[in-house]
Amino acid sequence: MREPIFTGSAVAIVTPFRGGMVDLPALGRLLDFQMADGTDAVVVCGTTGESSTMSYHERMRTIEYCVNRIDGQVPVIAGSGSNSTENAVALSRDARRAGADALLVVTPYYNKATQAGLIRHYQVIADAVDIPLILYNVPSRTGVNILPETYAALSKHPNIAGVKEANGDLGSVQRTRSLCPEDFTVWSGNDDDTVPICALGGKGVISVAANLLPGQMHKLVQLCLSNDFAAAGALQLHLKALCDALFCEVNPIPVKTALNLMGMEGGELRLPLTPPSEEHRELIRRTLVEYGLLEA
Repeated sequence: MREPIFTGSAVAIVTPFRGGMVDLPALGRLLDFQMADGTDAVVVCGTTGESSTMSYHERMRTIEYCVNRIDGQVPVIAGSGSNSTENAVALSRDARRAGADALLVVTPYYNKATQAGLIRHYQVIADAVDIPLILYNVPSRTGVNILPETYAALSKHPNIAGVKEANGDLGSVQRTRSLCPEDFTVWSGNDDDTVPICALGGKGVISVAANLLPGQMHKLVQLCLSNDFAAAGALQLHLKALCDALFCEVNPIPVKTALNLMGMEGGELRLPLTPPSEEHRELIRRTLVEYGLLEA
């Protein structure tokens, strides 16, 4: 019986850039904040970390820095996906060598693999490493959706631990849970789906909002795991406006803007991402004030 890589809330940490370079000291301060406020795991070089615009060297250096800074306090999960299976294998092996405890592997984007292609893609990567893989299903970005029957096939691999599910389809989550073994873990990939996915047997969330409120996201999942879904639902509703503001433009534009407004050094965005419109910047600022994260 496989144990979940983590239960609770994992922060999908931003990557601070300054002057075109990764600002590792700023990343260290963000990681220290996460540890102080009770996050349950750290996902580095994922979508929120803008890994798609980072060089290979930058990704490995950032993963290694994160592993050293966290120093075993919580699991470090490294994004190592690619639309090339060969590249994903190389990224996964090197992330393992950099000290990652597990890997987050997004579905191949642009290629739009078939379900058979997804199975082979993930099996090849899982065969190449000796640490767990978390599948990442986010069809709004990749153009491909993993079906429950595909999860059932992949769940048989001993290195494939579960999925970060961000397809927004709770019916699909129910079928996945019914087809897969108990130790194939489902984590929510959308902050505002955390409670319903936990109610269906999920073990937590990989969260954007946790960049700002790691303690609250941890509490949200703990309420679910304690079967206090009345309190969990109330907290989910309370956080809804913040979650919406953090997706008023494509992630991670809003969350980096929020961190910078709060003086927490989220850093620059890398092209093709650009700062938000003035309208959305004001929405983010106003929402932070409403949540007590910024003075009026």
